[in-house]
Amino acid sequence: MLKSHDHNQELPDCCYHPNQPILISPSTPTPNHSLYLSNLDDQKFLRFSIKYLYLYKKSISLDFLKYSLSKVLVEYYPLAGRLRTSSEDDFKLQVDCNGEGAVFAAAFMDISSEDFLQLSRKPNRSWRKLLYRVEAHSFLQVPPLVVQVTNLRCGGMILCTAINHCLCDGIGTSQFLHAWAHVTTKPNLDPPISPFHTRHVLKPRNPPQVNFTHHGYTKTTQNETAQVEVEINQYLQAQPLVPASLTFTPSQILHLKRQCVPSLKCTTFEALASHTWRSWVRSLDLLPDSLNVKLLFSVNVRKKLNPEMPEGYYGNGFVLACAQTSVNDLVNSNLYHTIKLVQQAKASLTDDYVRSMVDLLEDKSYKTDLSSSLVISQWSKLGLEDLDFGEGKPMHMGPVTSDIYCLFLPVTGDLNSTRVLVSMPEGVVEKFEYYMTELLDRDQQNTNNEN
Repeated sequence: MLKSHDHNQELPDCCYHPNQPILISPSTPTPNHSLYLSNLDDQKFLRFSIKYLYLYKKSISLDFLKYSLSKVLVEYYPLAGRLRTSSEDDFKLQVDCNGEGAVFAAAFMDISSEDFLQLSRKPNRSWRKLLYRVEAHSFLQVPPLVVQVTNLRCGGMILCTAINHCLCDGIGTSQFLHAWAHVTTKPNLDPPISPFHTRHVLKPRNPPQVNFTHHGYTKTTQNETAQVEVEINQYLQAQPLVPASLTFTPSQILHLKRQCVPSLKCTTFEALASHTWRSWVRSLDLLPDSLNVKLLFSVNVRKKLNPEMPEGYYGNGFVLACAQTSVNDLVNSNLYHTIKLVQQAKASLTDDYVRSMVDLLEDKSYKTDLSSSLVISQWSKLGLEDLDFGEGKPMHMGPVTSDIYCLFLPVTGDLNSTRVLVSMPEGVVEKFEYYMTELLDRDQQNTNNEN
């Protein structure tokens, strides 16, 4: 049964049915070599796993899932390898494609899928039980792919996956999961897209040519503004963080966009990202007003490069666009102004700009500037919510945990809605939710008089 604890309902413990997880290797021999990772892949910022949680009404046989996983790992063989540092350069990561295998854990939990569905609005700490934790001294020792299937009392199942972000981005994780589902349901048909593993299209130039200023990065030796920056970061990290979750329907998104009509056309993402950034900054009451704040958001650059990256490119094919302005400017101007900042940041990502960024990252003292930034990652347009292993689409899809990065999530069964999930200090969540919804709650005729 579910235990109530600190206003959060906790999941019961899992019982693992085979006592130990097993390693699933590719079903036939795969290339054995070291795979070069690009400068976009091995950034410090990406040294974590992307963790997905899927809830299904009916479970799939474990033997069948293991078999199809071993088959799909033949094409996606780097996920069965291990991360290593390069022999020439300790700062450079590569994948030792040795076919060692992905971790596969199987468990049982005494709850029903309906029980879990009631909890699914926000992740809580007890959800971590649903993903096997590999005991490792460092991030490098965690296998790139960890899977746990938890069967439920009602005959349903929860599938959790942890996929190393250095090997692929959200597009790549979705491509792999769909290939796995495809091999499970149509074992005799090739998946629609094959992965392209070589990363050399993103090799830095020699010598590197950094022709632009890249505001999303900071050099680790700089400390002029360190004092102010550390305080924001400390403020966020020094208190218990709790998830805030808000779902935006198509009519609410239209309501946001209408504030820019007739003079500005914008996408759903641009409107919602701008609104979320403003609400986040307003709720944090940041001082001084002159402080520079940033919005970093992922943009797929596969088609922005010249020539375009090959179809199925299986590495990180995104960069973080960076919009920035002062707290004062952001809080006191209208949404139209913020959307313009986001659009300009997106428009700057030309082929030259991305190549300059790849070259900049040859210098390992540059890191993503997270000090006074909101980071938004878009999961809502990757087809993640359609993953069908043969017994229907998921009842719920989302992250296993919530953190200070903001996620735009798909809403199961409602393609055009978007769920915004971000963790904030407990005392701030209510204020953030207020700012996120105040515009939507006002009378229609007042929307143009915001602030």
